[in-house]
Amino acid sequence: VQLQASGGGLVQAGGSLRLSCAASGSIFSINDMGWYRQAPGKQRDMVAVVTRGGNTNYVDSVKGRFTISRDNAKNTVYLQMNSVKPEDTAVYYCNAIVTTLQVPLATRNYWGQGTLVTVSS
Repeated sequence: VQLQASGGGLVQAGGSLRLSCAASGSIFSINDMGWYRQAPGKQRDMVAVVTRGGNTNYVDSVKGRFTISRDNAKNTVYLQMNSVKPEDTAVYYCNAIVTTLQVPLATRNYWGQGTLVTVSS
């Protein structure tokens, strides 16, 4: 299973950016999908998570500004980032809990390669 993230880049404060992450491979099903971020010198933290049924959870600092969504038919998760701030600058990683097509079925955590988001002031 591979997670391919895209959409990062340089954006001015107050602007918008949309991240995408597509999962591919021998996928039976995908449970939670999410976005995490890691700023220089800091640990990786959860930004937003969406369940297969569409329930969402956000870190307080992005509530009202970021929106996570997913397309189950495309095995893809999105992060719409609005009103970005310089403190949103980080490498963003997508994450998915995937059950793979094998016997017996196996479920594990997968990470994308990370995409850099830089917000200028």
